[in-house]
Amino acid sequence: MSITAVPIRPVKRGFLIWLWIGIAVAVVLASLLAWKGTAAVVADRGTNAEFLAYNARQPGVIETPSGLQYRVLEAGEGETPTDDDLTLVNYEGRFRNGETFDKSEQPTPMSPKGVVPGFGEGLKLMPKGAKYRFWLKPELAYGAEAQRDPRTGQDVIPADSLLVFDVEMVDFVPEAVVRQMQQQQMMMQGAPGADGETAPPSQQ
Repeated sequence: MSITAVPIRPVKRGFLIWLWIGIAVAVVLASLLAWKGTAAVVADRGTNAEFLAYNARQPGVIETPSGLQYRVLEAGEGETPTDDDLTLVNYEGRFRNGETFDKSEQPTPMSPKGVVPGFGEGLKLMPKGAKYRFWLKPELAYGAEAQRDPRTGQDVIPADSLLVFDVEMVDFVPEAVVRQMQQQQMMMQGAPGADGETAPPSQQ
């Protein structure tokens, strides 16, 4: 008994070309996804330098000459503060792993020259109403010195920590005006030392 082979209909050449193009695109996309996933893992688990190098390439992230990285979450309007101003901000500070180490309960007064360098630089970029995210390498934060809770002696911020801050600029006014208002209030209350200097905001 003979079996007659059923011939396969020839495939059009144009179809084959598109098939190979589709396969090539799929391979490229898969490679890109694998590379992106690997890069994210390396950045997450790697050194501060590796994390910052990866983060600098993310959409919307801007890096200043000092190495401060920031992203505009909400743009404000108008002028930005200087070292001579006192800012009023809401903020949350986190480590790279997302753990919060500090958070304001209400708008907090801060002088750009009275906080760590990276935070002060970031404040001077923000107009009123703006919300920014800062990434501070250790050299722009507390460096190799751990920050301890004076009450417990426990490290609140370990040495060489990369810090992430979300900051909202509520308002800012000249620091000299604030000092003058404080002195006038003290004089009205008859408090001792009314003619003396008031203490600057504590460093964060």
